[in-house]
Amino acid sequence: MALAYYLKASFTERALREVWEQVDEEAAQAHLMDWILRAEISGVAMLVKFAKTLRLHAQGILAWYDYPISTGPLEGTNNKIKTMKRQAYGFRDQEFFKLKILALHRTKYALVG
Repeated sequence: MALAYYLKASFTERALREVWEQVDEEAAQAHLMDWILRAEISGVAMLVKFAKTLRLHAQGILAWYDYPISTGPLEGTNNKIKTMKRQAYGFRDQEFFKLKILALHRTKYALVG
């Protein structure tokens, strides 16, 4: 019972999210590697598998400290375009579809401020 509680407390999404809350890349690397090590020795198959994936992608995860960018705004724009495309069931004219995408993008900036 105690082991289950410990695992729940130390392997929550919040604990892993703390990687990006560290003061610098070295501290983040230490936190991430500590998390990975605890996951690997936990013996829980899913955590061990996830830890292996994190270890493979650690360099990319920590690259955020060199280039702190997010793809969130781009993903949001892509989602709006996909939604518009579904609602229209396909525009017959490609130029009209391009104009709709540009209008969607320009509208966002026209409403700001």
